Amino acid sequence: MEIKNLFSDIPDTFPKEVFDILLHNKNLTLERIVSSGQASPEEEWYCQETNEWVILLGGSAGIMFESDTEERVLYPGDYIFIPANTKHRIEWTDKKQKTVWLALHFMD
Repeated sequence: MEIKNLFSDIPDTFPKEVFDILLHNKNLTLERIVSSGQASPEEEWYCQETNEWVILLGGSAGIMFESDTEERVLYPGDYIFIPANTKHRIEWTDKKQKTVWLALHFMD
């Protein structure tokens, strides 16, 4: 068994968000996401078939749900549950420091 660190192996610069699968089986996927100023493409919504529980470990970000009128801002330690088939988008991520997310995708 190998000890790893969620904050290691993060590139200095990257044009797209970095997605690393940490654990995957038939019931769930656990991934680390690293952002650096990225956002969802204009007018594009994510709508996943799985539930997603996500926690922000570093940086900050704005998330918007189709049903909301205002974005929700996340800071380190904040987490949110996104039910399957819920339209959402990332409005922005911190440009001054890396935003590190931990996302758990799972079915009911």
